Amino acid sequence: MPNHEADATTISLALKLLNANGFEGMSEALRILFNEAMKIERSNYLEAAPYERVESRRGHANGFKPKTMRTRVGEIELLIPQVRDADENGKRFYPTALERGERSERAFKLAIAEMYVNGVSTRRVKKITEELCGTEVSSSQVSRAVKLLDDEIAAWRSRELANCRYLILDARYEKVRIGGVVVSTAVLVALGVREDGTRSILGISVAASEAEVHWRTFIESLLMRGLRGVQLVTSDDHSGIKAALAATLPGVAWQRCQFHLQRNAQSYVSKVASRSAVAEDIRSIFNAPTEADARQIINTVVTKYETSEPRLSEWISENIREGLAVLQLPAEHRRRLRTSNAVERLNKEIKRRTRVVGLFPNEAALLRLVTALAMEVSEDWETGRIYLTMESR
Repeated sequence: MPNHEADATTISLALKLLNANGFEGMSEALRILFNEAMKIERSNYLEAAPYERVESRRGHANGFKPKTMRTRVGEIELLIPQVRDADENGKRFYPTALERGERSERAFKLAIAEMYVNGVSTRRVKKITEELCGTEVSSSQVSRAVKLLDDEIAAWRSRELANCRYLILDARYEKVRIGGVVVSTAVLVALGVREDGTRSILGISVAASEAEVHWRTFIESLLMRGLRGVQLVTSDDHSGIKAALAATLPGVAWQRCQFHLQRNAQSYVSKVASRSAVAEDIRSIFNAPTEADARQIINTVVTKYETSEPRLSEWISENIREGLAVLQLPAEHRRRLRTSNAVERLNKEIKRRTRVVGLFPNEAALLRLVTALAMEVSEDWETGRIYLTMESR
């Protein structure tokens, strides 16, 4: 197994480089630390140190392969540890430190390269690439990366899905140039909570809008890939989603996002001084222990505002019940499923990256980037902590 004395020597050497050369020694220090970390990871993967003869050994080392990595501190020449055979699932060893983030970095470069091809100024492309990747993009890099990334994305988008008890749907908009015109294009996202309690991003779709036909096509593609067992869908109240759900998942309970309900309610409050009290009254409805209790509170709140805020009173009477489906779930599941905020992390990642890109040259470039990001986030969720503790019902 790993030699801790060797680890300490490696760290000591890296520190000496930094002490002696400051920031100029950073790339060499990183090279040393990365190479050592990858060797340690290979030993852990093989369950044996180099040349160690033990029964638990899972395979054999097969030397190193040189690889140049472009980083924010310059190019680093690494030696990637190789393993002779694939594991029982047919997957070959590859260091985690290099694997994480590679897809999204490739997607950045592809999106930016396509901007260049479609006539965006060289100055702007250079600025964006330096901010994102710390390097410019060559045509040869694009041609090599396109095939690799698109094959991987296609496989992920068509993979078979596991049963999901809960489904959360959300959308955001990005600017895309289509036919010479800049168009606000929808990115549709489906998140599932699987029977083991983990989250998984089931799919991503780029569509002209959130019209019913686009949501219906998207949901149908999830069903064709094996999505089953859905008991509750959470989303906002966009008419396209509601119509698509009625056509594709009839009989499945629908939970209107409580966050959006709260925000919508405020637009019906005429007096600024009343907004805090209204928000508190609506929270009391959502926090009711049972649906019957919530309906009693709704009646009280509707009566309370009949005279002072008649438009609000009418809106609550007609809309707020759509946010109560979650009360049919186990109490410990309600907080996670009463809004579409579970998709927030992915949306933040998308926004952080697309804000720098600015304008996508076509829908394919947008789909490539958001799917690469979704793959990374989903893998973290699927192999990370349990999102909900599931019990047989």
